[in-house]
Amino acid sequence: MSYDAGRIKCLENYRNLFLPVARRTTPQTGQAHDAQRNMTKSNSKTIIVAVTGGIAAYKACEVIRQLKKEGHDVHVMMTEHAEQFVTPLTFQTLSGNVVATNMFELMQGSQIGLIKLADESDLILVCPATANIIAKAACGICDDFVTTVLLATKALIVYVPSMNVNMWDNPITQKNVSVLGNRGHHFIEPGEGELACGYTGKGRLAEPELIVSKVLEILNNLRMKIT
Repeated sequence: MSYDAGRIKCLENYRNLFLPVARRTTPQTGQAHDAQRNMTKSNSKTIIVAVTGGIAAYKACEVIRQLKKEGHDVHVMMTEHAEQFVTPLTFQTLSGNVVATNMFELMQGSQIGLIKLADESDLILVCPATANIIAKAACGICDDFVTTVLLATKALIVYVPSMNVNMWDNPITQKNVSVLGNRGHHFIEPGEGELACGYTGKGRLAEPELIVSKVLEILNNLRMKIT
């Protein structure tokens, strides 16, 4: 057998050996990817991150990025004071959704924006949660977009406190936390250390990785209860 003939025969054997396998495995691989995508989509939740006016507002950027990476549909609403720390455009870029700031703006025709957010969310994450927003929520005050949605929603609400150590330790704040906890709301405890105000103690916003981990744990527990 000549060199060329032997080379052709070798190529034919290679094709006959491996091509059928490729034809069999390619559709299966595609189906596996489709199944994985469908599973991720079915586990996806609508999460609203409520950003309030604290110095730790910038950490919400990383929280949103990680929640998006987990496959969730993330929306952001901001208080007026929060806009002094991070711009709505930043959160819009990270979340891929329009940021809600105006209490009276409309979404999709005649449906009021705040009602739409309140109805469609699976979980609302208040991050950072200032002493002010915690006090308003405990008393049922709704004088802006964020507090109104918190009162109107039936979704799970998770607060991530961030404030001065004396404000956190104040009996009034602790009572407000207790009131919200008794209503079934969740809290992710603040960390201890040096605070932006110069004090040292408890009041630092929890790290983004811990926040996301706790949120996923809460959602998983909810999913188990439903099933």
